[in-house]
Amino acid sequence: MKKNLLIMTEMPEYFISLADQNFNTHKLWKQKDEDSYLFEIKESIDAIAVMGGYKITPDLMKSMPNLKIIACYGVGYDAIDVNFAKSLGIKVTNTPEVLNDEVADTAIALMLCVYKKIVKADSFARDNQWPNGDFPLTKKFTGTRLGIVGMGRIGKAIAKRAEAFDCEISYNSRTKKDVKYKFYNDLNELAKKVDTLCVITPGGKETEKLINKDVLNNLGKNGVLINVARGTVIDQDELINCLENKMILAAGLDVYTNEPHIPEKLMKLANTVLLPHIASGTVETRNAMGQLVFDNIKNYFEGTPLISEVN
Repeated sequence: MKKNLLIMTEMPEYFISLADQNFNTHKLWKQKDEDSYLFEIKESIDAIAVMGGYKITPDLMKSMPNLKIIACYGVGYDAIDVNFAKSLGIKVTNTPEVLNDEVADTAIALMLCVYKKIVKADSFARDNQWPNGDFPLTKKFTGTRLGIVGMGRIGKAIAKRAEAFDCEISYNSRTKKDVKYKFYNDLNELAKKVDTLCVITPGGKETEKLINKDVLNNLGKNGVLINVARGTVIDQDELINCLENKMILAAGLDVYTNEPHIPEKLMKLANTVLLPHIASGTVETRNAMGQLVFDNIKNYFEGTPLISEVN
């Protein structure tokens, strides 16, 4: 008998197709009344597949007596109460590794866009402003000092790419890593020493507003902030204040505190490059993520080891 899989949010077609072929799928995002639908199906659900942003609460888990696994489509699983899931014997998985390259590529792209003002230069050319004079000079990225907040898999991939630009690399993380880059236990000290601060630390309560007023002040008026982690890691209001008042030079952001809503103040600022959370947004990577979500669920019910177990 096929297992019942609840798909909480709209997901790429590659995964949906795999799921439809192998499970009885229940698509929550297609329902007009999600609460009523959940009430109807809750006792039959064996597994959940979910994108990173949909909150999986203890109450939701308790309401599903047959739930055995929650497979998160993404690296971050801060929207899932993992400890509570563990207490109920529910496995949680995510999709690490497969998106390292794409997120690292996006981080470097944001740095280049900010330093070289690529977006503005594109508009300058398209708006036929060149005949009226040359585009203003920009800043050199090669040889700058890069600080990485979070030296995990993706942090290391970013550092590897930055080496090609002769960047002087240092980092901050919860523990010192076995890497050749300089470690700063104090995030404020790291911010003082770098030109660019790139954030790629996990989300959740532990890192909420980790990049605060003090860190931004230490980054300083010539500093650039890049965030490809979670919007919650940065005090967004304080960041806007610092950008408005030229307390830091610029920011390149892929994530925000209340996605998909970006504050109007951020959108109006000339010293920002803003992306709609697309760091892992290529066909190849999203398909690989979907495959890993599927494989984790399939493995669980076949009694074989999970590939990327969180708890």
